[in-house]
Amino acid sequence: MKRPSSRTTLFVPLLASLALAGCVSAPKPLQGAFAPVAPGELVRSGAVGDQVRWGGRVVRVEPLAAQSCFEIVAVRLGRDGRPVNRDQSDGRFIACRAGFYDPEVFKPGREVTITGQVTGFESRKVGEYDYRYPQVDAQVIYLWPERKDVDVIVERHPFFW
Repeated sequence: MKRPSSRTTLFVPLLASLALAGCVSAPKPLQGAFAPVAPGELVRSGAVGDQVRWGGRVVRVEPLAAQSCFEIVAVRLGRDGRPVNRDQSDGRFIACRAGFYDPEVFKPGREVTITGQVTGFESRKVGEYDYRYPQVDAQVIYLWPERKDVDVIVERHPFFW
């Protein structure tokens, strides 16, 4: 009986993992049809009424009497709807949703994805700069699990496959 080659042994698991990676989709609450516009682009156009799915890192949460408002630094989302871990911004936005969201849970730097409708704009200061924020009436505030740093150890073998 012929034994599979080492190439086949390596190729089959690689092909299976690539097939599974192609099946990545957003969690159910984040699925739907959304306008393909970033917060920074929307500020320039001044459009309101778009259904959006935006995400990024929390700057702060303001719990008010009837709702909580999130200030978020937007970053591009991956295919799964999670913010891509990058040192880059697509602008900032404010998302408000009815109810109390604890600032100790939604700490600065935590990753969130929101879905909702753009309802207008608000000017606030970022340092000394007057910044125009798009405002979103959020239907979903999705808090992602914290990313864990992992040490990767690569072993090199003196022979080739």
